[in-house]
Amino acid sequence: MKLKLFLLLVFCALCFFDLSAQCPMCRMTMESNMRNGGNDGVGLNAGILSLLAMPYLIVGGIAFVWWKNRKKNEIDLLE
Repeated sequence: MKLKLFLLLVFCALCFFDLSAQCPMCRMTMESNMRNGGNDGVGLNAGILSLLAMPYLIVGGIAFVWWKNRKKNEIDLLE
């Protein structure tokens, strides 16, 4: 239950806070583009953050499956 609550809080933090995941050069280019009426940078930051999250989700999923199987094996050994 604590793990689910923690993951929910992390997800909410990523969704509601303005996180800056851009390099300075990309940020300046996109800010310049937005100031001049362009819309190239609308989803850039969200895309960078989603690409950044994928390796953590994969490793977390593997760790969760390992943890569940380890607990199951410990119960089988006790019986």
